[in-house]
Amino acid sequence: MKVFQLPKNPAALLFDMDSTLYTHDEYARSQIDLPVKKLAALRGKSFTEMQKLIKDYQDDWAAAHSGKGHLCPRISLGNTFKAFGVSIEESIQWREMLYEPERYLTRDSKLRETLMLLAVSYKLAVVTNNPVSVARRTLACLGIDDLIPLIVGLDTCRVSKPHEAPFRRAAELCGVPVRDCVSIGDRYEIDISLPLEMGMGGILVDGVEDVYSLPAALGM
Repeated sequence: MKVFQLPKNPAALLFDMDSTLYTHDEYARSQIDLPVKKLAALRGKSFTEMQKLIKDYQDDWAAAHSGKGHLCPRISLGNTFKAFGVSIEESIQWREMLYEPERYLTRDSKLRETLMLLAVSYKLAVVTNNPVSVARRTLACLGIDDLIPLIVGLDTCRVSKPHEAPFRRAAELCGVPVRDCVSIGDRYEIDISLPLEMGMGGILVDGVEDVYSLPAALGM
């Protein structure tokens, strides 16, 4: 875990979902591989060929954006797919159809206890590049859907993180100023860098094991 900065009076915690509120390498990999396989089939290419095209694009994008205020710049899968002609609307549909959290995830009692403690002092929300329906199903699998009622997904603002709109919308739903929010996620370039520029706090985690330690990190 790395705490970059915290507001003077933090009031809301904005969680990334995948590889933040759970750690499951196989499910995380499936969320990349399944859309790539679908895109490969539509373009008449092999999975390996499409993987390389996507990697080459992401590497070129990172090289073009290095040294512009980003640490190890990285582009999200949704924004990458836009460059290959897949609209955000199509990405939403693909993810709703392809992703199966029920196949991989189970109830996490320790996470539930942690969030119950955090909910005493903070508003809790999820800001994810997955659709709201997928996020809600994921939270249900983890046994925490009642503890995080506020979700901003890809279909909420029709833009993929990193973008100000999802973070601002989450602050609005929580009813707190942007400056009193803390963004928590596993990818600095996607979940942390822009919120810091917006005046939020930021906490980088390596997975759900770090989330268990958030009460201590927040001085609770």
